[in-house]
Amino acid sequence: MAVLLNGISYFFSDKIALASSGAERVSPDEVPRLYQVMERLAGKARLPMPKLYVIPEAAPNAFATGRNPQHASVAVTRGLLELMNDEELEGVIAHELSHVRNYDILTSSIAATIAGAITYLAQMARWGMLLGGFGRDRDDDREGGGFAALLMIFLAPVAALLLQLFVSRAREYSADETGARMVGQPYGLISALEKLGAYNQRLPTTSLSPSTSALCIVKPLFGGGAWSSLFSTHPPLEKRIQALREMTVTPQRDE
Repeated sequence: MAVLLNGISYFFSDKIALASSGAERVSPDEVPRLYQVMERLAGKARLPMPKLYVIPEAAPNAFATGRNPQHASVAVTRGLLELMNDEELEGVIAHELSHVRNYDILTSSIAATIAGAITYLAQMARWGMLLGGFGRDRDDDREGGGFAALLMIFLAPVAALLLQLFVSRAREYSADETGARMVGQPYGLISALEKLGAYNQRLPTTSLSPSTSALCIVKPLFGGGAWSSLFSTHPPLEKRIQALREMTVTPQRDE
């Protein structure tokens, strides 16, 4: 079941994310600055030109989706286009193209499938215990074995969640680094992340859903407090910015 559901998600997640956020397909004439940056960086990265979308949303954000580079789409909010200067916009787009280049949708789907399988097996074990399937024939081992099984049943879903969070956070760091190398310097992305962090701390999203937030360059503001931060799909912005500042970047040559 986990494989089936994540397979469906892999093929249709782009359409779901774009539709749920209210993203609108745009032409080069409508967003010439965005199109020029995207076209230049896609050529530099030797990627097909993604489809471009704009979300009618004041809170600045962006995400990439699509199962492979041939089916990629990049969506940005209207607020991001208004907020970013050219260097910052370049950093954001390079980050999103890095997700496409690194096949991050595929990576996330594999992680979700493994996590789903772990959770499913834990649920089956739970039902087995409830129905008396564990420890019937070996009374002397029942107490210790039952406790261990119970512990595994409760820890397995937590382990599955932590696996997904680890993969999600790792791909954000990777996209930051790859994007900075694509541009040739990290400073535009650093400045963009600083602005995005400041605005998304006080300007709640009106279009992006929690299910879409994992795709975004920064986590949108939904509320939730400390628990929300603990189980965030994104690394802390301060750590991302610090990692970028510590980079030694060799500019990527145009091919």
